[in-house]
Amino acid sequence: MNEDKEIPGVQMRRLPGDGSIRTFALRVGGVLLAALLLYYPVGMLLIHKIDNDLAFMVPEAENTEAKKPDTKLTDGSQAVAVAAGLIERETDINRWTSNDPFFLPGAALDNMPNFQQGLMYALSRFAIEMTDQIGRIRGSSQVDPNLDAAAGRLKFPSDIWYFDIATSWVPTTPSEQHYRAGRRALLDYNRRLAAGEAVFERRADNLQITLERITADLGSASAVLDQHVSNGARFVDFEADDIFYRTQGRLYAYALILRGLRADFTSVIAERELGRAWDQMMESFRTASIIDPFIVVNGAPDSTVLPSHLAAQGFYLLRARTQLKEIANILLK
Repeated sequence: MNEDKEIPGVQMRRLPGDGSIRTFALRVGGVLLAALLLYYPVGMLLIHKIDNDLAFMVPEAENTEAKKPDTKLTDGSQAVAVAAGLIERETDINRWTSNDPFFLPGAALDNMPNFQQGLMYALSRFAIEMTDQIGRIRGSSQVDPNLDAAAGRLKFPSDIWYFDIATSWVPTTPSEQHYRAGRRALLDYNRRLAAGEAVFERRADNLQITLERITADLGSASAVLDQHVSNGARFVDFEADDIFYRTQGRLYAYALILRGLRADFTSVIAERELGRAWDQMMESFRTASIIDPFIVVNGAPDSTVLPSHLAAQGFYLLRARTQLKEIANILLK
């Protein structure tokens, strides 16, 4: 019978056996499991961002398509420039998370996608108002093609990835690509406006109608808040944070658009002596946009321990809406 014998001074190497293969497999499996357990939480921490910075400014990019070489994008509409800047920030600088599939960490996020959806909804409403009111001379005049294209692109659903199995197995254009196309259309309009080739009617009636449309949209948002608060106070409420951050995204976008509209309609606001009223309205929008609870609680409105964050948000929303309506009424006179 042959037996392995150790030779003095020579180190024998063992060939991998079943035991070493099993150990190697367990180690690899442990590493993969650890990576999987860290993949979602670490990825979520890296991606998550509720970007409600009210100091957001659009850089003064050179306008290479204008007739005048020294013309800049900000020579167009400030409100349109802000809308285009927000789209770029949420699709290229931050990550658009509303359509992330299950195998990406963004799919496990909740608050950020709802904030982005609310923001994009407000921008789509503004694009519609630009198309219907400010970007044309009268209702019987031709619709601006860039504004019309932007309004259509920004209304696209927010949760469409490269595949939408519910409608087709064929690859499709994801949501953020539509929004980027909407941004390009807004920038093209602003370039044409800066070059004197597009319309921006700085009339009081146009501003008044636009403010009334925003007021109506905020009324719809307040109704959603009221319905959810009225349905009952609950500490564990998985819909409360969705509603809260969608509303916050809408309020935040409107706050920046209104800041831009003030710059666009400087002469009208000065003529009607609306500066102070506009400042008070913007302060209400600012407060409503920066409420940031650690956990969104749908408690009773009169609770001491578990207050209703939806009710608090609704208060500032209605205050901003009331002030917005007052300004619109002054413009109507």
